[in-house]
Amino acid sequence: MGHNHSHTHDHPDLKGRNLFISILLNIGITVAQVIGGLISGSLALLSDALHNFSDVISLIISYVADKLSKRKASFQKTFGYKRAEILAAFINAVTLIIVAILLIIEAVERFQNPQEIEFNLVIWLSLVAILGNGLSVLLLKKDAQANMNMKSAYLHLLTDMMASVAVLIGGLLMKYYQLYWVDSVLTFAIALYLIWMGFDLLKDSTKVLMLFTPDSTPINKIVDEINTFESIKNVHHVHIWQLNEEEIHLEAHIDFNEDITLSQFDTILHKIEDLVLHKYDINHVNIQPEFGKDDVKDVIVQD
Repeated sequence: MGHNHSHTHDHPDLKGRNLFISILLNIGITVAQVIGGLISGSLALLSDALHNFSDVISLIISYVADKLSKRKASFQKTFGYKRAEILAAFINAVTLIIVAILLIIEAVERFQNPQEIEFNLVIWLSLVAILGNGLSVLLLKKDAQANMNMKSAYLHLLTDMMASVAVLIGGLLMKYYQLYWVDSVLTFAIALYLIWMGFDLLKDSTKVLMLFTPDSTPINKIVDEINTFESIKNVHHVHIWQLNEEEIHLEAHIDFNEDITLSQFDTILHKIEDLVLHKYDINHVNIQPEFGKDDVKDVIVQD
């Protein structure tokens, strides 16, 4: 059986530091908004505080996952904690949706019973939240482009910054036009947006946890190309899955036309590795060579 690991090693980054700074910023914002929301009577501000609190939890989860993912593998944990960040993304996506549902319930109740709100406090605290979350968003933006865990934390912060912008707009409308029902409507709109963003992230992280083939990886095309290699009779029993953001694995059985030597197989294996790495970004290849074996030759086989 042949296999190859071709992992890319990133230079030491600042993910952990940026996450820690974001955690401290959001703790401060949450405390300020809870106090301000209780004083002003603003549901939107309290809702934003609740979302900020969920941000703190999600950022802590992301921070711990980032640290765990760097731990080395062992005999009991042969993959180490490489999926910790995917699990964190899944948990954070679920919390986004749960928080959104709670916000919808509160928004409906408050819309039926609108209350006068201290809009000046709402305006100033929403500005503070916009600045704090805006800084956190900038800190995480780069890593969010290539890491699902960081993306989950980034989305929490981005949606909260947008929520704070909505709260600011609501505060201004209440101040100048006495439209107190806007507080509930904005909360409802924020919640719907959270559900949309959370569901997308939940779907992506679930696909990885369930070992689904990445959407951008065409199994049939890869099999057809490998079948064109000299001496190969059939490629079957194929599994392609994503371990984390950096690793995509290919596992397959290959029938050969003749009883080749180990050195000949090694030459063919290198060709397969080059093909799938450079063309399909698959960096872990595990091939089981076969000759004259009587087994199921389907590309996908139910174990």
